[in-house]
This record gives sequence, C-alpha cells and structure tokens, in this order.
Amino acid sequence: MSASGRRDELATTEVIRPAAVLMEREAREILAGLAGDDVRQFGCWMTSPGVWQRYDRPWPENSREPGPAVHLGTIRSIYDSPQRYFVTIFRASITAAGLEAGWTVETLCDDALKHAGLSLLECPRVALTPLPLPFRQDTPGPRRSVG
Repeated sequence: MSASGRRDELATTEVIRPAAVLMEREAREILAGLAGDDVRQFGCWMTSPGVWQRYDRPWPENSREPGPAVHLGTIRSIYDSPQRYFVTIFRASITAAGLEAGWTVETLCDDALKHAGLSLLECPRVALTPLPLPFRQDTPGPRRSVG
C-alpha cells in the first residue's frame, strides 16, 4: 500500500502535547518489547525508527505483506530526543478499523508502553518547540541598470 493510501485510512490523529518522554531504560524496554511482538514473528506490531504500527493479528508466516491483518493505528516518535537514548512520542493515529474495534489514542499508546509497565498518563512530558524555518539565502539575479 502506498504512503498516501496509508495516510487516507487514518480516521483520527492526535498530537500529544506535551509530548510523552520515555527515559533511556523505559525506551529500551519498550523498543525491545515491540521487536519481540513483531507482526512477522506472530506479534501485532510493525516498527521502524519513528513509526510504530499496530495490527489486529500477526502477518502470514514468511510474508512481507499484512495479508488479512488489519492496521489499527500508528504511533509517531522521535529517537534521541530530548536527549540521547530517550524516545519522545508526539503523535498517534487510529484507523477507521481501529475506531470500529474500540481503539483510542490512549489505548494504542498504552499497548506499546506496557512493555515497560507504563501508560500514556504516567509518562513524563516535555513541550516540544516548533522547528525553525529553513534558512533561505536569496541568490541575486542579474542586475539591471536603471536609467
């Protein structure tokens, strides 16, 4: 499925403010737990750096595609923020199928955070500042003489 197809299936998105911060120990426990709960190894999570996707069931054995597994929601995170080895959760989305199944942003996050014995409500929080605008240096065009 294309990135735009995945984006279109998201029924609700919540920006988590202030963002939830996982300290080094908790971050390692959660990332290890999600890796152990991989959809390609009979689990329900498909993870890549910064994107954690929850499915309703494991993917078919030896498959690189979800098959009948249904995408329920996605958590977006930043690694090494606000400091090295920390993970900051800043956005979560639930698909239409996830909403129908009763998932919320909180239950989705709690399902991932349970690997460290945490819930979204228990996580320390940090206010993220917006990124600065990109620096653009105007290159002068050909000079015209006035006269």
